[in-house]
Amino acid sequence: MEGIWGSALIQVAVAQLMAVDWSKVFGTGIKILLILVLAFIIMRLGDAAVERFFNNWNKLGPVDSRRAQTLRTLLRSGLHYTVYFIAMVTILNLFGVRVEAILAGAGVVGLAVGFGAQNLVRDVITGFFILLEDQFAVGDYITAAGVSGTVEEMGLRVTRLRDFGGELHIIPNGQITQVTNHSRGNMRALVEVGVAYEENLDRAIDVLQKVCEQAARDMADIIAEGPHVLGVVNFGQSDVVIRIIAYTKPMQQWYVERELRRRIKETFDREGIEIPYPRRVVMTMSGGARSDQVSGW
Repeated sequence: MEGIWGSALIQVAVAQLMAVDWSKVFGTGIKILLILVLAFIIMRLGDAAVERFFNNWNKLGPVDSRRAQTLRTLLRSGLHYTVYFIAMVTILNLFGVRVEAILAGAGVVGLAVGFGAQNLVRDVITGFFILLEDQFAVGDYITAAGVSGTVEEMGLRVTRLRDFGGELHIIPNGQITQVTNHSRGNMRALVEVGVAYEENLDRAIDVLQKVCEQAARDMADIIAEGPHVLGVVNFGQSDVVIRIIAYTKPMQQWYVERELRRRIKETFDREGIEIPYPRRVVMTMSGGARSDQVSGW
């Protein structure tokens, strides 16, 4: 009995094979092979065009390597996905599959997903334009979304900032509506020095100018301009305020300010120029005799 069923199945299979239009099958196979080869060639040509584009861009001016690599990857991925999609649709058409119905269903699903992923799409688009416009780069000190810190990592969806306290802030790019970059161009260092009213201002300014000239020589690698003594800018309760400014390389302004204050304090002590501080006078009466005592706060 089993032999009879096996013989029948073989006959049916042979009949089915005889009924197949092998010329059509081979023709379809050749078409699929040509589509795949053509897709491969288009992707290779597209990759070469992307590489040439970025090579020419580098010749026009310096481009951050991380940003260029990100954009290059995005363009190549977009090209590959587009070619894959077109090749798949073309092959399905060869087999008589109704691609229109599939696309309609995918459109409905994509619309539903899109409503639930609006923030994600906004983050990615914003991140793309941040990279494209070179608003900031890794290592820059910026203020964004109410947070200040050094950029440790930047991607299409989020940016990671490390503040001075060591805390890591992860900011979705969609929340970055305004960026203040503190690392582009020369930065200003400002120091204000209080001098006692009893001091000779011309002498104090001359001493400060000599301190600034020495600092400019010692820190020539980080000071781009100055320091300059602007002169008297304010009259305090117990001091005359003299302002000094300098322009430094990015992220060096705070170091220059600290170093100038240290040098000014040491020089004033050596030259006998007083930096005033609040004082308190205490008067005591003892047996009709008065004694005065002066002390600082």
